[in-house]
Amino acid sequence: MGLDPAKHLGKEIAFLEPYLHKLKEYVSAVPLLYGINVCGEGGEYETLTLDCPLFQNARIMLDDFQVVLHSSDSIAPVGVLHPLKFHLESKQSNSLSGNNKTNDLCRENISSVFEVQGVNLEECKAPGEPDPEVNDLIEVSSHRLHLSKTEKDNTFSICCWLQDTSGPPTGLQGDLKLILRQIELQLEGCGLGWEHVLYIHLYISDMDQFTQANETYVRFITQDKCPFGVPSRSTIELPLIQAGLGRAYVEVLVANDQSKRVLHVQSISCWAPSCIGPYSQATLHKEILHMAGQLGLDPPTMTLCDGGSTAELESALQNSEAIAKCFNCSISTSAILFVVYCSTNIPLDERPKIHDNLDTFAKQLKLSHLDKGTKPEVLDPIFLYILVPDLPKRALVEIKPILYVPETMETPEETSCQLSSIVAPTSFGFQPADWHDSCIQKCVIPGKICAVVLSITSVVAMKICSDSMNADWSNNNHQNFLTESQMKRISRFCIFLLNKTIIENDFSWKDTMSYILLKVRKMLFAQKVYFGYWFLDLSLVSLRLYFPPNLHVPLETLSNLFADGFKELDQMNGGTKVGGKPIFNLVPVLGAGISAACTNDIITCELFARKS
Repeated sequence: MGLDPAKHLGKEIAFLEPYLHKLKEYVSAVPLLYGINVCGEGGEYETLTLDCPLFQNARIMLDDFQVVLHSSDSIAPVGVLHPLKFHLESKQSNSLSGNNKTNDLCRENISSVFEVQGVNLEECKAPGEPDPEVNDLIEVSSHRLHLSKTEKDNTFSICCWLQDTSGPPTGLQGDLKLILRQIELQLEGCGLGWEHVLYIHLYISDMDQFTQANETYVRFITQDKCPFGVPSRSTIELPLIQAGLGRAYVEVLVANDQSKRVLHVQSISCWAPSCIGPYSQATLHKEILHMAGQLGLDPPTMTLCDGGSTAELESALQNSEAIAKCFNCSISTSAILFVVYCSTNIPLDERPKIHDNLDTFAKQLKLSHLDKGTKPEVLDPIFLYILVPDLPKRALVEIKPILYVPETMETPEETSCQLSSIVAPTSFGFQPADWHDSCIQKCVIPGKICAVVLSITSVVAMKICSDSMNADWSNNNHQNFLTESQMKRISRFCIFLLNKTIIENDFSWKDTMSYILLKVRKMLFAQKVYFGYWFLDLSLVSLRLYFPPNLHVPLETLSNLFADGFKELDQMNGGTKVGGKPIFNLVPVLGAGISAACTNDIITCELFARKS
């Protein structure tokens, strides 16, 4: 029951009037669930006026048109009527007109047939239609592609990016086409598809090409391919070119089941912003709510609110809360982690206020729950601030909350073991110290979730490499670049502290993943395509390592240092499979830290682990 572009586009209102009244009568029986205006005033449809009293001399007659499917959503499909040819038909009476010059001009063109110019209909093909260019690229490189998989049965992540862009440039769309197709091939190799994807991080090199990125994106991720809902998404501009990468970088979180629930806001509303791209506002899977990146948009107008970064942050939080309520939770009580993307366009004096405003907003929400007589269990969330060149719509702030939504509202039972009695093995020559706690933020739900943010500032780096660093580093003087040996020491400290944290909280690396780093040489453009994925059985969902391009340590060197560190940890644990190869994503950013006022970390680690 409803309007179908294939059936109803191109029909006259008089023809559709009985059907529209039937729809109104149907939905009147359930007014709380549906609503329709026969005249289309609620945005149900738009009209093309071919004749009216203002058309004094002639009416428009359509000779040919095409129905273009904009969205093939099985619930709310959207189509557009695209005129191809039309002509003017003279009216018998033109008593309303006194302009003879206009009349003469009209009569001169009455017999003419006009063809619509400047529209390439090939570009109007339905989303998801195969792209010959993409197929050609895959044919060139697929013979160098190797796939390896384990028989794990939980959740895994795939990331893909380009490196060695010395060949002829293909542009963002060319890079993104190749990356998405490679990810699609990996999913197919696992017997899965886009419908199994929960979340997508889309990193691009230039936000001015956001529209082009969306156009490419919808050729792969469509409602037809995702009958249970398209994945949630965050889109961020990153310094990919400065880091020696291509123009696009994609990370997807995949589940091998189809138990996810999504919220997709397609129309304009007063309670939450509609999606500004082909994604869902939130995806719930096995008690974890992955929310799309939220901007400070005013839902009815879909414009950024005035008042600078703090006003945008408050609006983004309100939007996040509205979405959380749809899943019977609140960001003030259920949030595990807030990732806050801050644009470099935020004035320096405004940045310290961002965290304070976020904290104040959360406290006010908690008080509102108490005023209503509810006493929900409250989590103590952790915060990560990422400094980026730009955001969609030139926003100053974008927030990405991750929430815990238990299947029952009962408080999680404590684990039987005494966590305080667990002692992590000493590794890499490091000994536990009191100052280590200042590097770590964590949110732990015993027996279920462990989220960790590890921040390595220049002061921490001085302590780690005290025997080989000078005092300039304590003043953030980055004229003295890190040497490879110093970076090796820092990488080992990160692995040591992450390992210590997860063990102390009764989590383990054991049997958690088998990660494969695949390198594909794209022969056509002499580029390297990198993508990796890890299969999870017990714990790890994601481990991202954020680094600034001015670190002056090549990406490949940084990757090898951490990969070798995990191999060493594997050996120290008696051969227990920690992963063997890298189990992380290296993400280049302009800055990162646990405070919006200071995003000068050398390395920031974001770990999210969940027990099945």
